[in-house]
Amino acid sequence: MLLIPAIDLQDGHCVRLRQGDLNDSTVFSDNPAIMAEQWLDQGARRLHLVDLNGAVAGKPKNAAAIQAIVDTIAGDIPIQIGGGIRDLDTIEHYLDNGISYVIIGTAAVKNPGFLRDACSAFPGNIIVGLDARDGKVATDGWSKLTRHDVQDLARKFEDYGVESIIYTDIGRDGMLSGVNVEATVRLAQSVSIPVIASGGVTDMRDIEALCAVAQEGVEGAILGRSIYEGTLDFAAAQQRADELTAS
Repeated sequence: MLLIPAIDLQDGHCVRLRQGDLNDSTVFSDNPAIMAEQWLDQGARRLHLVDLNGAVAGKPKNAAAIQAIVDTIAGDIPIQIGGGIRDLDTIEHYLDNGISYVIIGTAAVKNPGFLRDACSAFPGNIIVGLDARDGKVATDGWSKLTRHDVQDLARKFEDYGVESIIYTDIGRDGMLSGVNVEATVRLAQSVSIPVIASGGVTDMRDIEALCAVAQEGVEGAILGRSIYEGTLDFAAAQQRADELTAS
């Protein structure tokens, strides 16, 4: 079970939002690169970046902070990034500059042809982000709820060749209310590619619950507010996850 610390970037700072609301953010660091190094030192094996301003603007907006993080830890562990990725040139730029995986969310839903082209041009480097509330996919920084069923889209995007799926339960993200294991498992069972859980992970009980369903295709979890506010110790959580999924 791969536990992935999240660094959400807003105006150059490391923040956490509640339910994706840019107006309800908490700043945890003014130096995201130092924060990235901290997670590396604690045993992180991958890092998750989100350009929050970019997700709203539809193009990258935190270039300096992103590059500082890449310069600090790229080469040590893989970095995945999402937020405002709408064209192949942006993907190529990120991959050429030390990013390992690019996450496509809103653009995948609104322009499936773009996702198909990205998977074709950059095989093995494309992750799709599906953010849902009550099983329906949301877009545009979670501000718009669509009629698309999350499982139907997941199967469609699997056929395109995405490397994995990040599934976020919007209602739980940043709320420390517990991860939605049942919905994550349902999605993982509907596809053959790995699913990474996101949203609501609060404490060690969530880690143990996810490890218990790892064999269903739940490869990892993205950790945010819990590791910043101290309800979950990252190093201890990764150690426990390794113990539970070693076999």
